[in-house]
Amino acid sequence: MNKETAVSITLPETVQVFRNLKTAKRFAIDIGGSLTKIAYYSTVPCRRVSYDKDSCEDHQNENFTYTLSEGARLHFVKFETKYITDCLNFIAAHLVNSHEDMTGKSIKATGGGAYKYTDLIQEKLGLSVDKEDEMACLIKGCNFLLKNISDEAFVYHRNGNPEYEFQTAHTNIFPYLLVNIGSGVSIMKVESEEKYERIGGTATGGGTFWGLGSLLTKAKGFDELLKLAEKGEHRHVDLLVRDIYGGDCKVLGLPGDVIASSFGRVCQSRETNENVTDEDVARSLLFVISNDIGQIASLYAMMNNLKKVYFGGYFLRNHPLSMHTISYSINYWSRGSVQSLFLRHEGYLGAIGAFLKGAEEWDGDKYSWLENYAGSSGLKTGSVLLDSNVPVHQLELDRWESALTYCPLLLEPANYIPDTVDLNADQEAREYWLHCFEEKIDTFVSRAISSQPNNATAVERAELFKEKYIKRLHHLKVQPFAYGNLTVRSLLDTIEHYLREFDFPDPFLLQRQQENEFALMSLKERLDELDAMDTKERHKDLIISFLAGNIFDWGAKEIARMLETNTFGFNEAKAKVPERPWLIDNLDEWLVRMTGPAYSKVAIFVDNSGADIVLGVIPFVRELLRHNTKVILCANSAPALNDVMHTEMVILLKKISALCPVIEAAVTCGKLIVMENAQSGPCLDLSRLGKEIADELRTTDLIVLEGMGRAVHTNLEAKFTCDSLKIAVIKNSWLAKRLGGNMFAVICKYEKGIKQ
Repeated sequence: MNKETAVSITLPETVQVFRNLKTAKRFAIDIGGSLTKIAYYSTVPCRRVSYDKDSCEDHQNENFTYTLSEGARLHFVKFETKYITDCLNFIAAHLVNSHEDMTGKSIKATGGGAYKYTDLIQEKLGLSVDKEDEMACLIKGCNFLLKNISDEAFVYHRNGNPEYEFQTAHTNIFPYLLVNIGSGVSIMKVESEEKYERIGGTATGGGTFWGLGSLLTKAKGFDELLKLAEKGEHRHVDLLVRDIYGGDCKVLGLPGDVIASSFGRVCQSRETNENVTDEDVARSLLFVISNDIGQIASLYAMMNNLKKVYFGGYFLRNHPLSMHTISYSINYWSRGSVQSLFLRHEGYLGAIGAFLKGAEEWDGDKYSWLENYAGSSGLKTGSVLLDSNVPVHQLELDRWESALTYCPLLLEPANYIPDTVDLNADQEAREYWLHCFEEKIDTFVSRAISSQPNNATAVERAELFKEKYIKRLHHLKVQPFAYGNLTVRSLLDTIEHYLREFDFPDPFLLQRQQENEFALMSLKERLDELDAMDTKERHKDLIISFLAGNIFDWGAKEIARMLETNTFGFNEAKAKVPERPWLIDNLDEWLVRMTGPAYSKVAIFVDNSGADIVLGVIPFVRELLRHNTKVILCANSAPALNDVMHTEMVILLKKISALCPVIEAAVTCGKLIVMENAQSGPCLDLSRLGKEIADELRTTDLIVLEGMGRAVHTNLEAKFTCDSLKIAVIKNSWLAKRLGGNMFAVICKYEKGIKQ
């Protein structure tokens, strides 16, 4: 029976906006003419599973406990400014009136409304208003998002495949141009966190579009005007080059479909009684504003030798036609030398910046932040509602308790893409994986319930988890780009986020413990078998064993069915490894390399518990140790499926040491160590490793990536400056056929390091 803490598990407030208000510590607000954004920091109770180390031998008694800790979370909520009174009333009722810690404190505020609504904020919340410079907040918020949030920035290709080309987060973001399109346009050159300046702008911005649109059409609002523009045909209003020259103007290098004069065709249309609709006018007007902004931005970028221009502000709001027009204009006027980029969360820049102004200790090298998929709205998602039916959008970020950085072994860190397949671009793969995860969700529900057999709310929470995840999958079928790159990695990460949200911190814990204990019973015999072989035969069998162990994966649907029979053992797994040649087969090259000089240091990113780690990885590790090689076992920092965790690996090595003197000696002298890889999912993003492990990897001369998640779904094409060995068995029949093989197809990819 599980030893649960005195703190009971209750149903989480999963749909409530401004959740965790009762633990909020600090607030900031960005009030624009149209939208208001509120930011706040809260502490979130997190239940984690920890072993009872004094009695961890007896897995049958489920000797683990739940420990309660606190995590840090940033919340950002966006709504129309016309609802500001309702939102302030909501905050007052749920926070200030019941939260003595906020009494007498201030709220950071930016935007024009920080002045207009000062008295209202003070009246409703009882907090003094500390105003911050709007431009400084925008830049600070932009820097924060670009450095911390994966897939924050994107290039937009209207009707392209994919339409959204997302960029990986990177610490080296400077210099860049930030173009903020509000009522007017401000253009800022950003060279560092502290060095930036407004170098230009234009009065022709979102206010111009809205104002002229109101005069020229019957549209009643900004969004209605954008909808009209989507339906219109600007050629009924604009005079094109071909209208003047009869085709392309080759002398000037102007294509025939380029606009020669905005609204220039209207006079001719009236003379010929051609019908010009509101939709046509709105589209032409949108092109006027967007083209003007694009041309001005590209000129400023080229004048300052800047290659990247980020756009934000109320005018864009991730509107496809606006982004397309600006992108086209930037590319045309710069002749492809300047890249136009947009931001998924551009609406929150000011609020984020204002919040960080009051929390400088979080804006440094101490922490990193990760998007919480369970509590965030994506691009073009529907609004959630306050109790008073106010539509809002949300972004939530969880704090990782250490700074994250790139793996130093990557050949080109700036161009590194973790994922092998972009499901945004690959419709066939997207449809398959979305269906696959929906079909598999009952497995997670069953595991979640069985992990808490004595809790009264487990079944209800598991059903809510299922309902919310399936709803997310259905949304992604329509808008796959909503949360950045849609990949197998992101779908798996979302499951883990949802499980934690519904308070299932580690559904596969008992399964991992049982499999570890069962595999340990066979380890001594397995090592004796290997010792009886000659060197060449042993080196080959170590790879076969590595592959056989990797078959034991509860995350693979087909394998899970086999494992549930309890008749599938290690020998059966070895028999499933197909005859050579394999799908990717560099075994011969690897065997030759093993006859050469021993590696100095090897890092192995391990995968599954049980037979995988005990009977597959450990014998391989022992062989390296016998050659006086230092070995680092890189394990997940947080639970995911049946992947072995760092804390488990430490305990497991103690048990293995009792069975193997080579392992025992290596652990004792520090030749074999376990390190956290700062991952909390079944895949591996080598752009987000902890600094401690990154420093250790700098002197590594072989990196080993094991398993479908780490070596196939991610990193299959990754290039390294050191030697690399990617080992996996494809345990999904569709994926195997997609890659050109059959079920249990083998990946054995050995590559020599590429020196820089």
